[in-house]
Amino acid sequence: MEKVEDQNPQQEDQVVNPWEVSAKDGGKIDYDKLIDKFGCQRLDQSFVDRVQRLTSRPPHVFLRRGVFFAHRDFNDILDAYERGQKFYLYTGRGPSSEALHLGHLIPFMFTKYLQDAFKVPLVIQLTDDEKCMWKNLSVEESQRLARENAKDIIACGFDISKTFIFSDFDYVGGAFYKNMVKVAKCVTYNKVVGIFGFTGEDHIGKVSFPPVQAVPSFPSSFPHLFSGKDDLRCLIPCAIDQDPYFRMTRDVAPRIGYHKPALIESLFFPALQGETGKMSASDPNSAIYVTDSAKDIKYKVNKHAFTGGQETIEKHRQYGANLEVDIPIKYLNFFLEDDAELEHIKKEYGAGRMLTGEVKKRLIEVLTEIVERHRRARAAVTDEMVDAFMAVRPLPNMFD
Repeated sequence: MEKVEDQNPQQEDQVVNPWEVSAKDGGKIDYDKLIDKFGCQRLDQSFVDRVQRLTSRPPHVFLRRGVFFAHRDFNDILDAYERGQKFYLYTGRGPSSEALHLGHLIPFMFTKYLQDAFKVPLVIQLTDDEKCMWKNLSVEESQRLARENAKDIIACGFDISKTFIFSDFDYVGGAFYKNMVKVAKCVTYNKVVGIFGFTGEDHIGKVSFPPVQAVPSFPSSFPHLFSGKDDLRCLIPCAIDQDPYFRMTRDVAPRIGYHKPALIESLFFPALQGETGKMSASDPNSAIYVTDSAKDIKYKVNKHAFTGGQETIEKHRQYGANLEVDIPIKYLNFFLEDDAELEHIKKEYGAGRMLTGEVKKRLIEVLTEIVERHRRARAAVTDEMVDAFMAVRPLPNMFD
């Protein structure tokens, strides 16, 4: 039985769910406590080594540096893969804004690596219905944002012969809806309140939404892709705030005749202001957006990135930087590919031989390159390409 019930958030020192991530008194999220509370497992070095062995390619930077740090049943996916059984990937995006920030790209960058490394198909859900219900957006605006976000997702480089992107407003029905009803019958109102913290003030749309995000975990929800493959396993790369949906899904799956989906879950990407800050759409200076110019990136990093450097050069040379709180180091940990260079920077900066300005300068170079590359790729994505990725069609070579 899955550990599905959450405690009353009022009694907790941190709240992590799909709509709120906060720690008591503005503190940091304690990931060890979160793993314990959610009942998932830590992803240790043995998994990183095993993925490298099975795929014959270097593990992604997010895997080897612990950005993806927790899992549920990832070992089962790898066991099955080793026996010659393929799986499919499922991830998604709630389209609530036109511009994505770098934190939004992390699951997609990692999912692209998994698709390429394991040579498996992928379904990407755009929950335009969810955002219409949670944010004050019209149906039409939610649908427009879904298409805009699809362009950013396609720009990450997914293989069209192995990828199906769908929006809930367009796709829900038929076999997908049948699975939603099966899930809904298995989850009591008390249980959904326990997992998601809904209150009497929430409209019934919110209470009825979780099955929509649950059922892409089941291959029979996609008969045009996986007809006759009801035994196919599913792996979901996502940030750990999405875990409540899939605790519920895993609890229900065996009762309706499906495998429990496996998960591989990431840390949160910190705001520029520090790990206690939250990236907020209302504060454009809290994050680096994929629409930012090189000038914007330079300004944001120099002006807003919280550092662990000392207040004077003399003190910095004497005591070195506090790497635990330093945001430029944390961002480099995500995005600087070269392990040796990262270690060198940490060592020199921590000892006070390298100054904050030098570390920020390197970060600006790294981020500018990523954002420029993404902007060029996105500019090449046409409406016809979006239509092609979202067309309901078989993918005949999806396991090649």
